[in-house]
Amino acid sequence: MYEIGHYVNGVHQPGASGRVADIMNPATGEVQGKVALASTAEVDDAIAKAAAAQPAWAAMNPQRRGRVMMAMVHLLNRDMDKLAEALSREHGKTLPDAKGDVQRGLEVIEYCIGAAEMLKGEYTDAAGPGIDMYSMRQSLGVTAAIAPFNFPAMIPLWQVGPSLACGNAVIMKPSERDPSVPMMLAELFLEAGLPEGILQVVNGDKEAVDALLDNEDIQAVGFVGSTPIARYIYSRATANDKRAQCFGGAKNHMIVMPDADMDQAADALVGAGFGAAGERCMAISVAVPVGDETADRLIEKLVPRIEKLRVAPYTGGNDVDYGPVVTAAAKENILRLINSGVDQGADLVVDNRDFKLQGYEDGYFVGPHLFDKVTTDMDIYKTEIFGPVLSTVRAQSYEEAIGMAMDHEYGNGVAIFTRDGDTARDFASRINVGMVGINVPIPVPLAYHTFGGWKKSAFGDLNQHGPDAFKFFTRTKTVTSRWPSGIREGGEFHFKAID
Repeated sequence: MYEIGHYVNGVHQPGASGRVADIMNPATGEVQGKVALASTAEVDDAIAKAAAAQPAWAAMNPQRRGRVMMAMVHLLNRDMDKLAEALSREHGKTLPDAKGDVQRGLEVIEYCIGAAEMLKGEYTDAAGPGIDMYSMRQSLGVTAAIAPFNFPAMIPLWQVGPSLACGNAVIMKPSERDPSVPMMLAELFLEAGLPEGILQVVNGDKEAVDALLDNEDIQAVGFVGSTPIARYIYSRATANDKRAQCFGGAKNHMIVMPDADMDQAADALVGAGFGAAGERCMAISVAVPVGDETADRLIEKLVPRIEKLRVAPYTGGNDVDYGPVVTAAAKENILRLINSGVDQGADLVVDNRDFKLQGYEDGYFVGPHLFDKVTTDMDIYKTEIFGPVLSTVRAQSYEEAIGMAMDHEYGNGVAIFTRDGDTARDFASRINVGMVGINVPIPVPLAYHTFGGWKKSAFGDLNQHGPDAFKFFTRTKTVTSRWPSGIREGGEFHFKAID
């Protein structure tokens, strides 16, 4: 049993509120640790200390801040195995998945090494007679990062890295379900050369979140999680005159055209639908084959692949495909939705509702499920299941298929598998979804592009990482200067009129 408190001014501190939450082992269903839940006073204290430290960090030139990012990349590579093991222990995902979690965060820190380039302003010489204009990008002050449970390394690094590189201080509020890795990241930033107080970690629940949203020193808030919470945080933050960048739920479609390579499409669906137990905001949860013949061929390819998936704890070896979901409540909700799909008339082609893992009967394991003949009015189609469940919705035409993705309330990611370039080009141009894959099932952009969905998947004007992050975490100041010409006579300076 271990205990996690907070990390303030480079020091681990026990919680003072008297409130704690259990940290569960998803593989066994047992309590493995306790995490402190911060009070409003504790959050306000961390913010005040960050605000005091931030001006000196902002005054440091961006190239030197970039060197801290460079050192952080080295440390993340050095401690990759340690971070992955801690991540898997609390979240449940396999070690390769956990390393991928760290790696995708690391890549954003790599991008932040170039902060000096991203923070350059603009200059216009002679905008008018003797007049020059220039702009500069300046830090906001203190920002907040509220991270989800499903990517406890990647998302905190996406949120924290660009803000720090811009000269801000950051208050990080990790998920209370898997808080160890964010605490380790804060330690590594300090080792990389980040001054004390510039990155504070406060663990907590809604009380801590509301304290961040209400504190006047917090200038901007980043959040990733469910759509109802994203909407709540966005509304409360903006009502308090803060910038907000809030990312919510998803229901990602993958359209399979008749000309697609069916083996490639099936492999993509299995990896994108069941990897990390489906607990990804970019997971493919809806397959849309065009035409009944295409659907029949796709189902024929999918069934044996899904039946071969190995579900086990992360300690089960390198051939484990995915592990448990994060909580008992998550497992219960997934099984409830699966039952609703059966009750509403969908064909449950692969049924693992009775799945039990010997020796881990109390763990939160959910076997893989495949539905066919799902319709758009069913709960399993409308709802983000966030579990190892793939629904197949048959479309009779390309227009019907693309219409499903366009009409859905979520617009995070979407993909099409086809050999036809004209179809792919039309799809990319017309689809109203933020991230698009063409023969790529999970189209997560690399660090130098931006990540973000449309519709009810995102609230705010700017996306995560890439150039958008440097815009979000800075303010633009524009200076207009005039230096009139003058003549020095007898030791005195006289202005000369400008025609």
